[in-house]
Amino acid sequence: MEIKEIFGIAFTAIRTNKLRSILTLLGIVVGVFSIIAVMTAMGVMQRSIESDLSGLGANTFQVQKFPNTIGGGNRNRAQFRNRKDITYVQAVQLKERATLAQFVGIEAFENGKAVKSKYKESNPDVIVYGENPDGLVTNNWMIKDGRGINDDDVEHQRNVICLGAQVAKKVFPHSDPIGDYVSIEGARYEVIGVFEERGSALGGNQDNHVAIPITAHMNKFGKIRNYNIMVKTSSRETYDEAYDQVHFVFRNIRHLRPNEEDDFAFWSNDSLIEQFNDFTKYVKWGIIFISSIALLAAGIGIMNIMLVSVTERTREIGIRKALGARKIDILRQFIIEAVILSEFGGVIGVLLGIGGGNIAAVFMETAPIVPVDWAIIGLVICSMVGIGFGVYPAWKAANLVPIEALRYE
Repeated sequence: MEIKEIFGIAFTAIRTNKLRSILTLLGIVVGVFSIIAVMTAMGVMQRSIESDLSGLGANTFQVQKFPNTIGGGNRNRAQFRNRKDITYVQAVQLKERATLAQFVGIEAFENGKAVKSKYKESNPDVIVYGENPDGLVTNNWMIKDGRGINDDDVEHQRNVICLGAQVAKKVFPHSDPIGDYVSIEGARYEVIGVFEERGSALGGNQDNHVAIPITAHMNKFGKIRNYNIMVKTSSRETYDEAYDQVHFVFRNIRHLRPNEEDDFAFWSNDSLIEQFNDFTKYVKWGIIFISSIALLAAGIGIMNIMLVSVTERTREIGIRKALGARKIDILRQFIIEAVILSEFGGVIGVLLGIGGGNIAAVFMETAPIVPVDWAIIGLVICSMVGIGFGVYPAWKAANLVPIEALRYE
């Protein structure tokens, strides 16, 4: 039998038994939809997170007292709290000795402050960062107007300030802030720069902050006990080497013996994405398990409909065999019918899954994605279901005795 003829017979059988075919396809559609929708949504979320993290700066990692996420309950939290603080002196030593780094930013911050100009006052939710000049680069804060913090500002402890875009709009709604003054808890600062607008990332506003020289920050808020260190390399090729150097040098600065664990933490864009993937891995496996049950039920449904089809078409099979059709022809015919039936449901499931999963893109205001790899995997699984559950009905049809099949009423 020609393949074209087999496909024609298969589609005729599906059209003839529409309701039965639709009910059988539902299991396939649900199973494939579940897999594709979840994988699409996870892909959208990962792309959104990667896009947000790219705003933190490429080839950048941080050294800090606490890890970015803390698991293991109160015991682990207490362990990290008992670590020694990262002091300003240690941060300066690392900057001097990290020769493979292009920039080493040193940072302190105070949350929940209000910024006041002669025109207006912001809400008391502004983050006031103390930065060295490299801190602006490692934070990927680009200056839109004016200038950034320089070495002279830090050395002479100048009361100068760079405003985040949102803060600038809030306290200087109708005028240019450059050269004007703002106050924070009674301390007066000259505005020397305004950062470019960055929008939201990871649920937070990246424009609701200000930056002052780290020495001016110490004068205002006291010498913070714990500092963050941000390291940026010139390229991805030097990233790993610089990472290893910083790790070795900082262990030496912290006077750690070879057998002692690190009492500080590293984190980067890559580590956050890895944590996200670790978290979603179990969600993906759970959905795949549940979807597999749906596909198993759908496969049993396909086997059932194919057995019914063999019974209904017994005389047809007998006539075909009497006219010279071989066992392999009948076997191939019914297996292809089962595959077409499952693939039809698979295509519907893939389309619905891509549409359903990209609802996340609408809410997260990011570009939709088409997970081609998972779509192909879904269709391959459908073919395997069709073949796996179509073999027995096809084998049964192929082994019908022609004379007995012709007698069948």
